[in-house]
Amino acid sequence: MTVPAQSPSESHAPAAQAKPASLAPIAAPPLCDFLDLKAQFAAIREEIMAAVTKVMETQLFILGDEVRLFEEEIAHTLGAKHAIGCASGTDALILALIAAGIAPGDEVITTPFSFVATAGSIAWLHAKPVFVDIIPDTFDLDPEKIAPAITPKTRAIMPVHLFGLSADLDPILALAKTHNLAVVEDAAQAIGAQHKGRYVGTIGEFGCFSFFPSKNLGAAGDGGLITTEDPALAERLRLLRMHGSKTKYHHDILGTNSRLDALQAAVLRVKLRHLPAWTHGRQARAQRYRELIAVSDLSKFVKCPPVPPPQYQHVYNQFSIRCQHRDALREHLRLAGIPSEIYYPLPLHLQPAFANLGYRAGQFPHAEAASAEVLSLPVFPELSDVHQARIVDAIAEFYTKQKI
Repeated sequence: MTVPAQSPSESHAPAAQAKPASLAPIAAPPLCDFLDLKAQFAAIREEIMAAVTKVMETQLFILGDEVRLFEEEIAHTLGAKHAIGCASGTDALILALIAAGIAPGDEVITTPFSFVATAGSIAWLHAKPVFVDIIPDTFDLDPEKIAPAITPKTRAIMPVHLFGLSADLDPILALAKTHNLAVVEDAAQAIGAQHKGRYVGTIGEFGCFSFFPSKNLGAAGDGGLITTEDPALAERLRLLRMHGSKTKYHHDILGTNSRLDALQAAVLRVKLRHLPAWTHGRQARAQRYRELIAVSDLSKFVKCPPVPPPQYQHVYNQFSIRCQHRDALREHLRLAGIPSEIYYPLPLHLQPAFANLGYRAGQFPHAEAASAEVLSLPVFPELSDVHQARIVDAIAEFYTKQKI
């Protein structure tokens, strides 16, 4: 219960004159988790525990066979020539930018509608994130806005495959080729997503993945991966993640410590085998939401993510709807015991961390509108039909009460 702060006069008032504290509405018991990782673990518990036990018995925790095998297996899965594990998705972006030669004062074009690590990785290297607006339907970087943002200082473009859907890469790649720019794909939310028959992360110079536990392929902690088709870049990335060293105590370049742990690699090797089934489960849940929302006649209040063209594969790290009265709807769902999340409530160009860039409200209207309207619903594979129907019923109840 939240009790309002007292004014000085109230704090010394006689007990008989004290005003009763206002009571916040009490939420119903939780219908389900937003993401039920316990259910996922229960289904693969024996495999996971055997893999972890094997590592514990060897006591080999840094790089080694588990990391090497995971890198080989995920490279094969994605059709990538090289896969380099690292400590996190954020590190994957930073290391890729370093390997691309991004230096202080350089500019990298990206989206303002993403997690902070996207632009933060650029700024961390004292380069400048240059934002352009998004496509309203897909939430991804709008290629038509990129060309006017290119300057003599531009060195790279960082498209984000947001929520599990590939950005429109063909025009981005064409611009990059024309202006001799690197393309660093932020595929943190998009493991297994496809663009015209190719897996995202294998199309630009670099693909950057996150294995944060909530991702479709999640570790038991932090982890990341960089993919590239260039053997020289792959070798540079392996040096960068290991203090610039190939031989112990000999350092060819200045690097850092960003290694994927063997324990995490072992967990990820198990989970990688299940990823296709989990992807299918998420896609089935997304389609069911569309059907339930259509049947409930909610289309004038709620806009679902569009079904992508056949040459794309959306993997639905999130199922993010655009909705009227978003904040009130979210509170209604909370009171009904239904979890939801907002990705992202404030676009990057309006975040205090990027105030030095000088952007202002109104410059990227599509990103700002998305931040005010998006709401992500539970979409994990183990979500039941009953729970999914109840979620949509609760949304319908809210808009019925609104009498719009």
